[in-house]
Amino acid sequence: MIICSVLCLIGVISLIFYVREKLRACSVKALIIKAFVSVLFIAVGFCALWANVSRAGFFVLGGLVCGILGDIWLDLKYIYPDDDTPFTFSGFVSFAVGHVLFISGMLLDFKAFVTPSALWITAGLSLALGFATVLSGPLMKLNYGKFKGISMLYGPLLFGTALIAFVLGRAAGFENTGLTMMCVGGLLFALSDLVLSGTYFGVGRDRPVDIIANYAFTTAPSLPSPWLFSFSEKTQKARAASSAARAFAVFTFSLQIPLLL
Repeated sequence: MIICSVLCLIGVISLIFYVREKLRACSVKALIIKAFVSVLFIAVGFCALWANVSRAGFFVLGGLVCGILGDIWLDLKYIYPDDDTPFTFSGFVSFAVGHVLFISGMLLDFKAFVTPSALWITAGLSLALGFATVLSGPLMKLNYGKFKGISMLYGPLLFGTALIAFVLGRAAGFENTGLTMMCVGGLLFALSDLVLSGTYFGVGRDRPVDIIANYAFTTAPSLPSPWLFSFSEKTQKARAASSAARAFAVFTFSLQIPLLL
């Protein structure tokens, strides 16, 4: 699908400009570019979903929209530091809702692949990882302060997205590309948020290398977009369009690190 390829290419170029602007300063200009990049990747997902509709795809698309909102709120906390608290809470809530949508979409279409006990074990492990990450804050020299509660709510959802995608994908023999990329995207999303936790709640962790590391991982929320085809690849046209979109998504992600240095 030519449209997907063009959108991804524009996204690559825009992403480069965004990170360079971000390295200079947190500004309204950087926020606008970032929102534009996110909209482009969501547009890729919309085109993919239009070509081959799936129930899980609608939920993933909704999760990506929540990701845009979360990014906007969290950038505004730096642009308007006096309103740090409401913007940070709003960002957490937006991303939390996004993860709920990701998880719901996967379970809606693929829960038949696994037993209820496997899902309960996965949920327990997600809770344990989320709580352990926040409670180990002092060891990592992080001070969550007033955001400790919302962080403990968000953590299990963050890890749950990757873990549930892994469990469902493994049960399906990793033959479903959509589930596999949701697992990869969930893992990268978690790595991105671990970097961000140091930036938000640590001291001296907003260096250029921290920003670059975060945005090298932050493509994760957009990675599932082209794979919205893959939850239900029924037609040759959909498979061909999916392949083109995937190639550009991988290209986008792989180019980030060398282009941002």
